[in-house]
Amino acid sequence: MNAIAILEHEHEAILCGIGLLEKALAEAIGGDTDAKADLPELVRFLKGFADTCHHGKEEGILFPAMEAAGIPKDGGPIGVMLDEHDRGRAFVAGMRTAMETGDWAGEFSRNAAGFAQLLRAHIDKENGVLFPMGKNALGDARLEAMGADFDRFEETVMGKGEHERLHAMLDGFSAKYE
Repeated sequence: MNAIAILEHEHEAILCGIGLLEKALAEAIGGDTDAKADLPELVRFLKGFADTCHHGKEEGILFPAMEAAGIPKDGGPIGVMLDEHDRGRAFVAGMRTAMETGDWAGEFSRNAAGFAQLLRAHIDKENGVLFPMGKNALGDARLEAMGADFDRFEETVMGKGEHERLHAMLDGFSAKYE
């Protein structure tokens, strides 16, 4: 499968995960102990899927290929995306810290809201600007080959079956909160 098509599909899963995090958080703040217990798993999904899997493929495979094809990193769109990846990691770290203190309505909520806002805008920029640039610069054959590189990345970096397990986790939370 085409690498950019894979990433766009993963964007849908990330957006779903963000929406589920928001729903579970609202229920947890309202006193739902089951929802409160789900929040660490939703953060784990976002860390494992959005950052390790998705951003890992972008940073380790797609962005270097795009840069080699002439799309600028420093002062360009790739640099902006990398900066936003780092900002997203800071929000996730903030959520993890808040989980330790149980500050769901304060610190956790602020970091979750910041993460959601950042990633929604980030995904819009990638889908609407950066990925079309990548399609033009790399071409269909290179993007198809890169899809196989993504499969190897998932197995090597994440472990065999982890991508599927994370999707199953998302499906379970979707059934619960939607």
